[in-house]
Amino acid sequence: MNNAEILQTVSDILREVLELPNLAVTITTSAADIDEWDSMTHIQIIASIEGKYKLRFALGELQALKNVGDMIELIQKKLSK
Repeated sequence: MNNAEILQTVSDILREVLELPNLAVTITTSAADIDEWDSMTHIQIIASIEGKYKLRFALGELQALKNVGDMIELIQKKLSK
């Protein structure tokens, strides 16, 4: 799976969880950019990504993420193991 495919999937998850069907998501998108992305929706986003890719994130890994691009890199890293 390549980064573009992961970006598309993560974008779809963000649109669904945040209930923003027209949300434009890029690798630089972060929670600070989207008012609806609060701590509760963040948990839902992470759970949805973990479920979709059948993987688990450690708390330290999540704390290091700054934007969608960082999340894509982390997903790619975990999928390649």
